Formats: sequence, structure tokens, C-alpha cells
Amino acid sequence: MEDLSRLLAPRLAYFAGVARTEHVTRAAQEMRVPQSTLSRAMVRLEQDLGVDLFARHGRTVSLTPAGRTFLASAERALAEVRRAAEEVRADADPATGKVAFGFLHTMGAETVPGLLHAFRADHPRIRFSLVQNYGEAMLERLRAGELDLCLTSPVPDAPDLVARRLDEQKLRLVVPADHRLAARKRIRLAEAADEIFVTLEPGYGLRRITDDLCKEAGFRPRIAFEGEEAETLRGLVAAGLGVALLPPPAVPRPGVAELTVTAPRAAREIGVAWLADRPDTPPVAAFKKFLLSRRGNLLPT
Repeated sequence: MEDLSRLLAPRLAYFAGVARTEHVTRAAQEMRVPQSTLSRAMVRLEQDLGVDLFARHGRTVSLTPAGRTFLASAERALAEVRRAAEEVRADADPATGKVAFGFLHTMGAETVPGLLHAFRADHPRIRFSLVQNYGEAMLERLRAGELDLCLTSPVPDAPDLVARRLDEQKLRLVVPADHRLAARKRIRLAEAADEIFVTLEPGYGLRRITDDLCKEAGFRPRIAFEGEEAETLRGLVAAGLGVALLPPPAVPRPGVAELTVTAPRAAREIGVAWLADRPDTPPVAAFKKFLLSRRGNLLPT
């Protein structure tokens, strides 16, 4: 395989080759480049640095003290370039590459493991870098190039992003098991107007949805606790500290009752987002195609 360091850092590679052989002609033969190209590259490098790297002795050369110092750093730099090139090549490999995938905390217990299990049935060697976060933070990492794809809610609408709706998740009003409403199966959200709520912090998609649903129901929720994780909120509800609008749990939790909200329609859309105009590596393209094929069948039933 061609040494990519010669393509990415040619003058450093040429310098290291001449330093290793102490002979321009021999180095040119080993690296399969014209001797004139190699000689000119060394002269330009010395001119740019403003120091002599070599002492010339006819057809042979030897490193000056400055050249020896520079060689140690050049070899480290070339090794790092080679390592980086090998890493990005490996990440883009269709069979064994890597996908940086972000998703909401509420999808980490059941949804995402199920998706990865199904995907790897046909792509068993593709690797994943997994990031759990709230929606806005994931979109920031997407824009920074740290993520390839993310599952989020609400589905974003921004000119620099492409987003596709995949599924919908109904929300429930979760109340303590000994609450006055606990025996109910269904409830209009307006009936909880006088309750104390526990919610996610501002900036979380579920918090925005909660605020919007309560507003639609004709009230502004009184909030006692704000958290960062839905199951923590369920624990607060079980402890009698309030009620909450939450997606279904991966595993039923004792100490709470979960009521279907009949009005307004309480649901959140789940979508996949990626950066517009960013080319996909083969592994990312394969996983994106897989996610889009799960439209309407993303969430566990």
C-alpha cells in the first residue's frame, strides 16, 4: 500500500528518506521519485526553515545538528500522519468502518440496542461510536462533525440539516401509585392543571413538548423539579414529588400509574438527522439506509 505520508506531507517524507540513506540518489531510487525533485525539495525546505539540515559531501550528505533535531520531530509527525490516514481509511471501510451515532437518553435502554442488533445481522463488523444526549446538544455535535447521524425529537427543521421523521411515541401522564388519579386509565391533560410537575430541564425536546401540551390544555405547569433523564423523573413521581409527561418505560416501574392522555394529542415525533451536503462513508450510508427502512417500525411495540 502506498505510504500516504508522502502524499500528505511530501517534503517531510523526502527529508526523512534522504536522512535515512544519507544519499540523495539512493533515496530517490528507494522512494521512486526523480532525483531532481528530491534535491529541489530539500533546498526549499532548508530555505523555508532558514537553517542547513544537511552537510553536503559530493554525492553523499550527513545531517547537521539542526537536521538531527528536525529529523526526530519529522519522524514523529510522519508516524502520526500515517496513523491518522490508516484510521480514517479504516473508519470508511464498507465492511469494518465506523458510524458515530447519537440518540436520546430515553432510547438507550431498548430502542437503540434493538436497532443495532438488527443492523449488525447484515453488517456484523461495522463499529459504532455511541453518544447519548439531549436533542440540542446532539445537533451541536452533528454540526461540529462529531456525529454522523442522530435520533432526536422533535424532528429538527434547519437549513444546514437533513431530517426525516421515522416514528411517533405516545406520551403518558405518570402519577404516583397512591395518587387520586392513579385508578384512571385515561385522562384529559387539563385535569392535571393543579398538579405539581417534574420535568426535564429547558433545552430538552421533551421539556418543550411538555410545555406546549400544557399550554394547549390551557395551563402553565407548576414545576418542582427539573432533571436530565426520564427514568429519574419516574423515580421522583414514584416518591410522590409530582407528576410527569413521559414516554413509556423500557421496563414497568413500580410505584407509579401511567395514564393515556386523550386530549390534547400527546405524542412526540422521533426522527433521524444528518448534516446537509456532507458525503457519507459507506458504513454511514448503509446505516442511514437501514434507519430509513424502519419508518413506522422504529420503536418497540
